[in-house]
Amino acid sequence: MDLAFTDDQEVLRASLRDFFDGEAPPAVVRAAEPLGFDAGLWRKVVEMGLPAILVPAEHGGGGAGLLELAVAADCLGRTLAPVPLAAAAAATALLAEAAPDHPWTARAVAGDLLATLALRPVTGGVARLVPAGAVADVVVATRDGALVATRAPEPLAAGSARDRAVPNLGSMPVADRPLDDGETIVLAEGPAAVAAHARAVRRWEALTGAALTGLAARALELGLGYVLERRAFGILIGGFQTVQHRLADDATALEGARLLAWKAAWAHDAGTPDAAELATMALLFASETAYTTASDSLQMHGGYGCTLEYDVQLYYRRAKAWPLVAGDRRAAYAGLPRRLFGTASSTTAGV
Repeated sequence: MDLAFTDDQEVLRASLRDFFDGEAPPAVVRAAEPLGFDAGLWRKVVEMGLPAILVPAEHGGGGAGLLELAVAADCLGRTLAPVPLAAAAAATALLAEAAPDHPWTARAVAGDLLATLALRPVTGGVARLVPAGAVADVVVATRDGALVATRAPEPLAAGSARDRAVPNLGSMPVADRPLDDGETIVLAEGPAAVAAHARAVRRWEALTGAALTGLAARALELGLGYVLERRAFGILIGGFQTVQHRLADDATALEGARLLAWKAAWAHDAGTPDAAELATMALLFASETAYTTASDSLQMHGGYGCTLEYDVQLYYRRAKAWPLVAGDRRAAYAGLPRRLFGTASSTTAGV
């Protein structure tokens, strides 16, 4: 395994860093609240081809790997750009795998439709807490062992998006989506359909983990910048040993989280047997790292950190909220040993 970036990947990272820094400053993030979606910025992301980067070139996509998309997610996380890249990319790739010739797939690849992924099976006819569910045109989910896609009857720009969204700490466009709300088609059935959906969820996990490492990196920079300016008792608070130790711990954890995020994306592209488990581990460790780092940075700001005028609260809230969409973290930790060392179940075999 060689996690050193190629020259092309380095160029991609530099260009994406410039793009998100320029197009998604804190003012844009604030303006997108509480829905957490900027349609104009999303159109620019679509024009760059990022949501369809995992789709093979013969189907109109970018034909790139998950590692390239993880680089984009990391850059997005640094700025908290209000666009659902992870969910849209995972869903679009799944549509291209399950129904490459369907008109919805072509439109999703072209960016005319925003597709998203329900992370859990449908219950009671409703896909619960769907990432980007408030703004997506198409939701891909599993229901009774089948892979289905539902298209909303209203266009993306409909004013009801805020009404559909479930209020949340991180200003995410999360929503419950009834499957009878629009046209529904069956993409695949049986174990293969469930396994395909599981692969898409693992892609979402890996990409969200990468986004959280970007979030943590910027939160650490905000904290470091503040302690090198703020004085207490006549000296910079950055000179206090407890502050230095906490920042050093955060920086060390961040390097580990970033390495694991890159490894998870690489493992997906290389098709290693533990790719699915690495994706979950990357999300779990990045979640802890991002929350701890953002929390430490906020505390170092003192009372200022809790005010809306300071950017650190934006990072703290999202570090707390982004991972919650994946469900119970303790259950995920408990399930990892079984997935790594136990007998694979029908839903994870081959994932």
